[in-house]
Amino acid sequence: MLVLGSTVFLAARLGEKYGHAKMYLLGAVILCAGSTLAATAFTLNQLIFWSGFVGIGGALITANSNAILAMVFDNTERGRAFSVPAVAARMGGLIGLVAFGLFLQFISWRLVFLTSLPLGLIAIKNSYPLLKYQVEQAAENASKININYVGAILMVVTLGTFILSGLHVHEGDESFVSREALSYHIPMHMLFLSLLALFIVVQQRSREPFLDLRYFKQKYFSMALFTNTTAHLSMLAVTTLIPIMVEDGLGQIPLMVTVVLFPNQFLGLFLPTLGGWIYDRYNPRFFRPAALALIAGAFLMVGFLAGDVPFWMLPIMLLPAGIGFNLFSTANNAVVMNSLEESRTFASGMLETTRQMGHTIGTTISAAVLGLALPVAIEVLPVFEAQAAYRQGFQYSALVVVWIMAAGAFVAIFTKTTPGVSETPSGTPAPQASGD
Repeated sequence: MLVLGSTVFLAARLGEKYGHAKMYLLGAVILCAGSTLAATAFTLNQLIFWSGFVGIGGALITANSNAILAMVFDNTERGRAFSVPAVAARMGGLIGLVAFGLFLQFISWRLVFLTSLPLGLIAIKNSYPLLKYQVEQAAENASKININYVGAILMVVTLGTFILSGLHVHEGDESFVSREALSYHIPMHMLFLSLLALFIVVQQRSREPFLDLRYFKQKYFSMALFTNTTAHLSMLAVTTLIPIMVEDGLGQIPLMVTVVLFPNQFLGLFLPTLGGWIYDRYNPRFFRPAALALIAGAFLMVGFLAGDVPFWMLPIMLLPAGIGFNLFSTANNAVVMNSLEESRTFASGMLETTRQMGHTIGTTISAAVLGLALPVAIEVLPVFEAQAAYRQGFQYSALVVVWIMAAGAFVAIFTKTTPGVSETPSGTPAPQASGD
C-alpha cells in the first residue's frame, strides 16, 4: 500500500510521456517479476523488498488503465467501460478470499504471490496489441513532455509520509493513544504537513510543475475527486471497523466477519455494470448523491443497532453500503475522466491517488476515533463491559463516517455530471501538454 499509494501519480505521468499502454505493459511485467521473487523470499526483509516491486507494478497498471479506457471509449460509454475493471477486482477479491485461505491453511503462503504470475502473463498477452496504436504517438510525446523529477520525488515522499503516519510502525500496541503511539504518530503527522506545504510552494513556483495545481480550479473535476475520496474512505472504514465490531464488540468468531462482508463483495460482481449503464444512458443528477446517502444510512443503522438486533441482521443492514458504493464507483470514475478531457493523464492519476488516499484516511480516522473512545484499561475489563465499550466506540466511528459521507453527498449534488463538462477557466491556459 505504501509504494502503490505514493507512486501512482508518477506512474500516470510516465504513461503520459512514454505511452499509457507501454507503461501498463511494463507494470504487468514488474508485477509478475515482483510476485515471483516475493514467493522465493527467505526473510521478512526480502519479502518486504520484493513486495515493493509488486506495488510499483500495481501503480503502473492502475494509473494507466483509466487513461487507456478513456482513450478507447468516448464520454457516453465510459460508465460501462469503467465497470469492467471494477467487476474484475471484486471477482479477484472473492476468488482470493477463498483460494488464499486454502493456500495459507493447507499448502504455503508462497502460492499467494505466485497466483499473480499467470494473471500477469494473461494481462501482458492481452495488452501487447495496444502498443502498436501508441508507438508513434509515444515517440512524439516523449520529446515534448518534461517531467519534473524533483517534484515527483517530493510528491512520493509526501504521500509516503502521509500513509506511514496512519500505520502503526511503532512499539507497543496498535493504538493511537498509547505513549509509544503518540511519540510516533504526532511527529509523523507534523512531518507530513510540513512536506505538503513545501510541495505546494515548490509546485506553485516551478515553471514545469510535476503536479499542475491549476487543474484543480476546474471545480467539477475537483468536486468529483472529493466524492471519490469519501466513497473509498467509507469502504476502508467498513473493512477496518466491522471485524472489530464483530469480534470484539459482539464476541463472534473471525469466520463471522467473512459472513458479514461477503454480500457486499458479491454485489460488486454486477452492480458496477448497472451503475455504469445508468450513468451512460440516463445520467441522473441525484444518482451519485443517493448512492453516497445509502452508504451513510448503512453506517447509521449498523452503528446504533448492531448490538440490539440478531447477528444475521448485520449483513442485511450493510447491504445499502455495498449497493451505494458499487453503483457510485463506476459512475464517479466516468465523471472524473469526463470532467478533464484535456488531460486524461492528470485525471487518471488523481483518480487513483485520491482512491489510495481515501483508503488511508478511512483506516486512520475510523481506527483513531475508535481508539480514543475506548477506556485505557479495556484489556482488564470484564468481557461484557469490554464488548459494550467496543460497541460504543464503533458508534462514534460510524457517526464520523456518516458525516463525511453526508459531506460527499452534498458536494455530489452540485457536481455537473453531463459528459464533456470540462471547462478551462477563462484566461487560464491549459496546463502541461497531455499528449493524449
